[in-house]
Amino acid sequence: MKKQDRPQTKTILGLDIGGTKSAVVEGTARGCILQRFEMPTEAERPWSETLPRLLAMCAEAGDIAIRAGRCPAAISVSVGGPLKIAEGVLIDPPHLPGWHGVRLKDVIAESFPALPVSVEHDGNAGALAEFRFGVGLARPGLQHLVFLTFGTGLGAGLIVNGRIVHGTTDTAGEVGHLRLSREGPEGFGKAGSWEGWASGAGLAGLAAKRFPERWSAGTPIREVVQAMLEDDPDALAVAAEVGEWMGRGMALLVDTLNPQAIVLGSLAVALGDRILAPARRVLAEEALPQAVEACEILPSALGARLGDVAALMAALNQSTEDWYKAES
Repeated sequence: MKKQDRPQTKTILGLDIGGTKSAVVEGTARGCILQRFEMPTEAERPWSETLPRLLAMCAEAGDIAIRAGRCPAAISVSVGGPLKIAEGVLIDPPHLPGWHGVRLKDVIAESFPALPVSVEHDGNAGALAEFRFGVGLARPGLQHLVFLTFGTGLGAGLIVNGRIVHGTTDTAGEVGHLRLSREGPEGFGKAGSWEGWASGAGLAGLAAKRFPERWSAGTPIREVVQAMLEDDPDALAVAAEVGEWMGRGMALLVDTLNPQAIVLGSLAVALGDRILAPARRVLAEEALPQAVEACEILPSALGARLGDVAALMAALNQSTEDWYKAES
């Protein structure tokens, strides 16, 4: 076959829509990222003002791919919930206040009518990414995994018997809504929720409460995280408290689901044992010993690539075998 007659490589245009930043990537069925664009989400603004910029980046990525001889064949979206996954409708994601009620799948399809559009909860997408391309690569017998987003908010993806769990109303994994205490920081619209205690927003809020002379309610998450990375004593005290609450929540999941691994996303990758050491200690105190012994607590193996690879997973989870055949 002449070179010019070879079939074009099929790729996926992925959208990673987060509470702080959003990205557009082009990637392959094997999780390889070929190009990437990023922008601030500005989540408080109406989606109609910000989504067009994201779609313009998507169109640009598609044009670049075609000029390089590749064929974008699908659009895949990873976004925070709650949402109706098959319909691609955002219900009321707490960290996307300007995006409530958006028929995201339909809006994207209107702009790209030639491409199938798939939408997945970011927790589920992260779980699938780690299962196939992250921690799962080194653990061939892995069948039961919990992924915790641990970014601006806190959500989970649950893999049981090798399959993602969506639940009756697509709300399986909305663990940030679990109430861990009668009183405490508010997250997911509930005081004392797991998200209030153990998320990026919760971390910043807890820092403001414990050390009001240093941090306020409006302090950016990255400022508190940077202080933790510099091993500032006040910031480390906040990290330890967040880690303890992370461990309490994980104990509920370990006792309920008996997973082989719990993988934590963004902030665990950055902060490491500042969060994970107290989390593991409390988990060992709270959960069944045999279940704790069988469960690894790990930061994301994909690290900084996690959101990008997760953005591809809604499409890949639809027909993985077809995608692999397209690349062979």
